[in-house]
Amino acid sequence: MSLNIGIRAHDIDNLPLEELVSVIASKGLTAVQLALGKSFREMNTSLGSLSPGFAHHIGSVFKQKGIQIAILGCYINMIHPDCHVRRKELERFKEHIRFARDFGCSIVGTETGNVNPDIVYTEENFKEQPFYEVVESVKELVEEAEKFGVIVGIEGGINHPIHTPQRMKRLLEEIPSNHLQVIYDPANFISMDNYEHQEEVIQEAIELFGDKIVALHAKDFIIENNWVKIVPVGQGLLNYEVIFKSIKQKKPFLNVLMEGTREPYIDGSMKYLKEKYSNIK
Repeated sequence: MSLNIGIRAHDIDNLPLEELVSVIASKGLTAVQLALGKSFREMNTSLGSLSPGFAHHIGSVFKQKGIQIAILGCYINMIHPDCHVRRKELERFKEHIRFARDFGCSIVGTETGNVNPDIVYTEENFKEQPFYEVVESVKELVEEAEKFGVIVGIEGGINHPIHTPQRMKRLLEEIPSNHLQVIYDPANFISMDNYEHQEEVIQEAIELFGDKIVALHAKDFIIENNWVKIVPVGQGLLNYEVIFKSIKQKKPFLNVLMEGTREPYIDGSMKYLKEKYSNIK
């Protein structure tokens, strides 16, 4: 069983649509996570710009080259402290939900935001109030997704309200809809406190919500200046053997989407993932 490797489209240098798709196809990548505003800066992709024609135009170019738009990335701050900004963000995500199928895509993905949009990391995110605000926002997005037969893919992360596998499990329990699924990024749950026993963190995540994982993000990390620093796939400490051991049999053909892996690392990172995957019996 071969590995279904894709990439975030905006990790390829900003290119016109046809050129972008040709470059991705030439590398043997099979899927993308597509964030419209990040990949197509020359097009209007703001709220109110999407239509079936727009979506079909982009989707058909990818399809011609055999590339799946696995996820529409619409990374919003769903708990933005300014209610007007938050409302606009949620409406933007809902617009992506409405037209996802026209792109040939069934998942719209996001992280869960930040109580302080000006700071990357704050432990204020870990309190109960931000969690309940996430539940409120995700519930609204899932209700929209249910109408359109689309999946809301939520990605957890160490600097967000959904910052542990347990928190992700809680979110799934709070909103018991099959239209809510998980984009699992193993590196996102790694911290200075747990990196030395990352295998346990990975196993716990798979046990808690493995059946809800619809895509895997692939990146890597090193420890630098007493901090977890993200690096291209295969350049760090992430134990891909443990990850692939857990998912190879349970999740055949799962989209594995490289993130933060740009040139000149893409080919090497693909080779690294394929070798790790094929070595798992």
